[in-house]
Amino acid sequence: MSPEDTDHLAAHPLVDRLAGLGQRLRRLDARWPWLFDASVVAVVLLVFCIPDLVHTDERRELRVLLNHPSLGVMVALQLGLVLPLFWRRRASTAAFYAIAAVFVLQWSLGVLLRADVALLIAIYSLVLRVHPARLLWAGLTVAAAMALVAWRASAVVTPWDALFFLYSAATAAAALGFAIRIRRAQLAALRDRAQRLEIERDQRSRLAAATERTRVAREMHDVIGHSLSVVISLADGGAYAVGGNPQRGREALELIGDTSRQALAELRRVLGVLRDETEAAELHPQPGVAEINSLCERIRMAGPEVVYRTAGNVDALDPGVQLTAYRIAQEALTNALRYAGPHTALDVGLTATDGRLQITVHDTGPQPPNRPPPPPAKPGHGLAGMRERAALYAGTVAAGPRPGGGWTVRAILDLTPPATLEGRT
Repeated sequence: MSPEDTDHLAAHPLVDRLAGLGQRLRRLDARWPWLFDASVVAVVLLVFCIPDLVHTDERRELRVLLNHPSLGVMVALQLGLVLPLFWRRRASTAAFYAIAAVFVLQWSLGVLLRADVALLIAIYSLVLRVHPARLLWAGLTVAAAMALVAWRASAVVTPWDALFFLYSAATAAAALGFAIRIRRAQLAALRDRAQRLEIERDQRSRLAAATERTRVAREMHDVIGHSLSVVISLADGGAYAVGGNPQRGREALELIGDTSRQALAELRRVLGVLRDETEAAELHPQPGVAEINSLCERIRMAGPEVVYRTAGNVDALDPGVQLTAYRIAQEALTNALRYAGPHTALDVGLTATDGRLQITVHDTGPQPPNRPPPPPAKPGHGLAGMRERAALYAGTVAAGPRPGGGWTVRAILDLTPPATLEGRT
C-alpha cells in the first residue's frame, strides 16, 4: 500500500469514528478496568458456554466418541475455564495456569467444550504482559495440553493433523499477543521521543532566547557605556570651561547632543531586532574597522589625545571580525576614558598578519589636570564582554598595567578558516 493510500485510509470518516470509539473505550477502561474484564467473561459465557448447555439432537462424531458429562460437571468445568479470565490482566500467569489445569482435567475426563477458547485468550494475555523469559514454561505447558487433546481425538483425526491445527491456533494467539505488545512498545517509544523532542525544542528556544538576550545586552553595554562615558567627560569639561570660556562650553554641549543622538540611533537599531512588526524597520550596517576612525574622533572630543594606526589589509576582513574588532576597541577606549580621565593619551593599533588580527589599546594613565579629576567609575563587565567576543574567533584578551604607567589592552583574533582549524585538531 502506497503512502497516499495510507493517508486516504487514515482520513476516512469510518476510521475517525473507530479511532474515537477506541479512545472512549480506553478512557472507560482506565476508570473502571473491572468492567472490561467482566465483559470478556460475560461474552465468553454467552457465546461459547450457553450452546453446550442447550440440549439438541445433533451429535457430532467427536462428541459421540468422547464422554458427555452431567450438567453440574459441565457447568463446573466451564466456570473453571472462563472465570479466571477476569484476572487475566492483573495476574496473567496465575490465570493462565489455572485455565490450563482445568483444560487438562477436562480432556483427561474426555469432555469436549467450546469454552476451551479461554485457553487461547489466556495465551494471548500471557504473551502480552509477561516477561519473555517466563514464556518457556508456559509454552511447554501448552504443548503438553495440546498433545493430550490430539491423543483424545486420534479416533477421528490423525494425531499429526490434530497437533497441526491445535498448535496453529495456539501460535496464532501468541503471535497476536506479540504483535500488540510490539505495537504498544513502539507507541510508547514514539510518545517518549515526542516528549523528549518537545523538551529539547523548549530548551533550544530558551537557549536561543538567552543567547539573544546576552547578545543584545552586550551590544547595549557597548553602545550605552561608550556614549555615556563620552557624554560625562564632555559635560565635565563643559562645566569646567563655561566660566572662563563660554564658547568652549557651548561646543561641549553641541558635542553632547551629537553623541547622544548617535547613541540613540544605535540603541534603536539594537532594539529593533526584538520587535515583531510586519513592516520592515530601517536597517543599518553593523560598524566595522572603517568606523574606528569616527570612534577615535568622538573620544578626542572628550579630551584625550588619540593616535590610530593600522597594518595589513584590515578593510578586507570578514564583517563579523570587523564588528568584533570595533566593539573591543570601543570598550577599551571607553574604559580608558572612564578610568584614566580626559587628559590621558591613547594609542590604538590594528595589525592583520599571518592569519591573526591583533588589537592593542594603550593609555598613559590619568594625568594631573588643572581641574578636579572626574569621580572614579564603578567597575563593570567590559573585560568579560571583550573576552566573550574574542572567544567567537578562538581569540584571547589580555589587560594590565604597562611599564612606566598606564594600561594596555591586547586582543588577538584567529582568522584561520574553520576547516583549517579542524585539520589542526
